[in-house]
Amino acid sequence: MASGRKKQPFQLPDFYVPWPARLNPHLEGTRAHSKAWSYEMGIIGVPKDGSSPEIWNEAQFDAMDYALLCAYTHPEAPGPILDLVTDWYVWVFYFDDHFLEVFKRSQDRAGAKKYLDRLPMFMPVDLSKAPPEPTNPVERGLLDLWTRTVPTRSEDWRRRFFESTVNLLEESNWELSNISERRVSNPIEYIEMRRKVGGAPWSAGLVEHAVSAEVPARIAASRPMEVLKDTFSDAVHLRNDLFSYQREIEEEGELSNGVLVFERFLNIDPQRAANLVNDVLTSRLQQFENTAVTELPPLFVEHGLDPAEQLSVLTYMRGLQDWQSGGHEWHMRSSRYMNNSAEGASAGGSTPFGLSGLGMSAARLPLSPGALGLGRIKNFTHVPFRPVGPVKLPKFYMPYSTSVSPHLQTARRDSKDWARRMGMLDTLPGVPEVSIWNDHKFDVADVALCGALIHPEASVQQLNLTAGWLVWGTYADDYFPAFYGNTRDMAGAKVFNARLTAFMPDGPCTAIPTNPVERGLADLWARTAGPMTERARRQFRKAIQDMTASWLWELANQIQNRIPDPVDYVEMRRKTFGSDLTMSLSRLAHGDAIPEEIFHTRPVRGLENSAADYACLTNDVFSYQKEIEFEGELNNGVLVVQRFLNLEAPQAVETVNDLMTARMRQFEHIVSKELPILVRSAGLNANAQDKLRVYVEKLQRWMAGVLRWHIAVDRYKEFELRSTRKPRRRVGELTGMGTSAARISELFGAGRSKSVAKLGK
Repeated sequence: MASGRKKQPFQLPDFYVPWPARLNPHLEGTRAHSKAWSYEMGIIGVPKDGSSPEIWNEAQFDAMDYALLCAYTHPEAPGPILDLVTDWYVWVFYFDDHFLEVFKRSQDRAGAKKYLDRLPMFMPVDLSKAPPEPTNPVERGLLDLWTRTVPTRSEDWRRRFFESTVNLLEESNWELSNISERRVSNPIEYIEMRRKVGGAPWSAGLVEHAVSAEVPARIAASRPMEVLKDTFSDAVHLRNDLFSYQREIEEEGELSNGVLVFERFLNIDPQRAANLVNDVLTSRLQQFENTAVTELPPLFVEHGLDPAEQLSVLTYMRGLQDWQSGGHEWHMRSSRYMNNSAEGASAGGSTPFGLSGLGMSAARLPLSPGALGLGRIKNFTHVPFRPVGPVKLPKFYMPYSTSVSPHLQTARRDSKDWARRMGMLDTLPGVPEVSIWNDHKFDVADVALCGALIHPEASVQQLNLTAGWLVWGTYADDYFPAFYGNTRDMAGAKVFNARLTAFMPDGPCTAIPTNPVERGLADLWARTAGPMTERARRQFRKAIQDMTASWLWELANQIQNRIPDPVDYVEMRRKTFGSDLTMSLSRLAHGDAIPEEIFHTRPVRGLENSAADYACLTNDVFSYQKEIEFEGELNNGVLVVQRFLNLEAPQAVETVNDLMTARMRQFEHIVSKELPILVRSAGLNANAQDKLRVYVEKLQRWMAGVLRWHIAVDRYKEFELRSTRKPRRRVGELTGMGTSAARISELFGAGRSKSVAKLGK
């Protein structure tokens, strides 16, 4: 029985579909082609060689109508391209159902791994390499599709498409593990993993092929292009979760569904969870739009894209939009999904004006606030500097402990002397009695205590270096908004950020520092990066560049007065927080004992991201009053949750703490369940295993130290805020001749700091 005939567990929400769906005129020809190809590959019925059970019969294949999906999602593709793209989608859906039937239902994890390990062999990026002989319909179909697709594409595209296809295949084991353990993931983990296992990044690669417009290699990994792909992916997956909830939860025993994730995390009913999933979907689409409008134009200029390259990017972006709207239209029609109550679900669904047929999908959309995307307005209405009062701290879940380095007093003295030498405690040139920091602000922050807690086993020299990086990051993060945030000077901020790379050379530094940030970076880099290998130095440099570049993202939000999209906030917060910088410092102690590829595996990345999120959100809770009331900030996790879920501040704090707890429990789960499997599968020797154990313990002490430091210092306490700061007025309230010094004093006097790895906001 089709799931649409059953009583639905919730009413589908009003979807935000900002672009009209269009239908490719080659639909019927592609339907005939895809069926013939599926029979040839053994996808329909039982394969002639008996290599697989029957997954689909012809009636099921016809009802799912993947040709219709591709005709909607690629409305301008020529007939042969539409045939090829449709074959890819037939294959990927068949793979999903085949994996379910053969491995998920039996929970055959060993067989699943062996099966998945073979599939990349049928996708050689180097076309001179011969693949093995296929042994089942999945392998046969993949080899055929790869051979028909990649010869016309660049090596960069082949590599990117290979990676997204491998992610789609391999991360099926993550779903299988959750089913075996009856484990429902937390929201952050789910969205990250759904991108990989759900296949939408893979779909984005096929969009490039379908519209014959590759993304130029030099910008493919840039933030704007990654955000376009990620927001596209998240919206595709969350929409699918809403339509497939009944099929997956009631019929397949799946646990990887966004609606179920929200149900369990927030302890709410399916209808409320479905509405929230739709809110996240809408927010991701609006992040897509915001990125296209505000981030693509400067990207084009900064990377010198010629008109043809710019056209390729815009054509690709339009292809992603077509996919969103076409995918929605297909979900409302396919027998695969729950859609009997969807607005305009039938092919001839009428509009409020009596119009019907091809091209009328946009007219059938309900004119509700959600469908019109009006919720975005609340993200631009934040009033800065409003009184919020102190936060009542929740009961934090912290299963780990740390100690204080015996060298703390020495680190306190030496780090302050170093900061003074770098000019960080000086007054500003030409503005007497005004400084970013003074002795009192330095002492209250007690940066050395943070270092002594997160690195208690360090020698005097190591702790001094750790404290130095923490001092530098904290000062730089105060310096940046003082000069560029309050004045909304994006051009100056980009020049400032670009100059920093010159102070992280491979050889001797020839650049002349002009401020304490540059001077401190040059000194620390020389002391830290000198002994590194070339690869380690490159990774360390990137960690610093990612952190400083993320401040531009924060500044862009300030300029727009825009509270960030929740997913974008979490993922960028790791960078503004300096997490990779801290973790890179920790990795240096391990030498080459741990193979580099281990740090790129899902379990280790999951550990690092969980730890980073716990620490980031810790800082957001403690710094809420400081940032919202005294600094006019809007890049704060409590505020993001508060605005997104329409909560009062105390409830938002509790929700953030629940998310911190969920990330900590994920960290524990990875340590106990996933790392042992990784160690065995990677064949790590005893030395590497010991180094990995030490690295995990460092992350545990890091999280514990970050929390203890926040509790210990007076930096976020109300009496300190009120005694040393005054809530600032908006820039521009002071005008006229002679007021520049007063404005600078007001802007710089309060100071600000944002990152726990760099100390914390």
